[in-house]
Amino acid sequence: MTVLLILGPTAVGKTRVAAYVAERVGAEVISADARTIFQDLVVGADRPPPEILARVPHHLVGVFPAEARYDAARFRADCERLVGEILARGKRAVIVGGSTLYIRALTRGLFPGPSADPQIRAELERLSTDALREELWRVDPESARRIHPRDRVRLIRALEVFRLTGRPISAQWGSEKPFPWPLVKVGLLCSREELHRRIEARVERMLHEGLVEEARRLWERGLPADAPILRTIGYRELFGFFRGEYDLETAKKLIVRRTKDYARRQLAFFRAEKDVHWLDVTGKTPEEVGAEVLALWREHEPRLQ
Repeated sequence: MTVLLILGPTAVGKTRVAAYVAERVGAEVISADARTIFQDLVVGADRPPPEILARVPHHLVGVFPAEARYDAARFRADCERLVGEILARGKRAVIVGGSTLYIRALTRGLFPGPSADPQIRAELERLSTDALREELWRVDPESARRIHPRDRVRLIRALEVFRLTGRPISAQWGSEKPFPWPLVKVGLLCSREELHRRIEARVERMLHEGLVEEARRLWERGLPADAPILRTIGYRELFGFFRGEYDLETAKKLIVRRTKDYARRQLAFFRAEKDVHWLDVTGKTPEEVGAEVLALWREHEPRLQ
């Protein structure tokens, strides 16, 4: 029994494509999005709209409060549990998202490393990216060579593991546990021009739907300095606006620019994944793309109805 995994950069249209496929085969969807999982992030996380959630069962959407700690290891464990439950109900499972470490936890597995340490994380978060990389070169040159120089998340995790265990994270690579079910990996991409247009349109829509008000509610809650959402594009730029560092138009431009940069990093990350069937969605509707994805899935599993 295979599991469909749909990945790709932000704003490429994964949500509606996954819903289309799930409806056609009676599947349930598991979100692989590190921000959609939080209850308080609706507009800013571009959560699937109510009409889709009403038609297709979704998991790991709006589960935890903004203060909660959730990482790739917990996602992997939850994903295994959810897929098992979905298949036991006689349904199919579709996993969809663009959070790189969540996808990596499925496609390449995780070694049984230590849980995150909030104090160490906070200390490392205060360092510049260059300082993180410099420290990693000292304690784990192999990781420093293989981790992208600007990938703060992986740099911090590698240093955290070393500080907690005294062993380089690279020494533990190769002990990862594979995902229990075969994954049919489908990647969505489009032309740079169209992706940028989609990102700009999405930011406009999010602002129209109340992103500023949603961000202000979170701002007024006084979240802990290391709360994950404080690093989320959309919120962190508006928090700067609330602090009086710039005007709303500047915040909007920052959101657009950083979202485009993030999409570029996602694509670079996903292109390193093996056995991904890439589909160019430029100029296509979600239904047209969904039909192509479904055809690919059926090639791998002819029994799929």
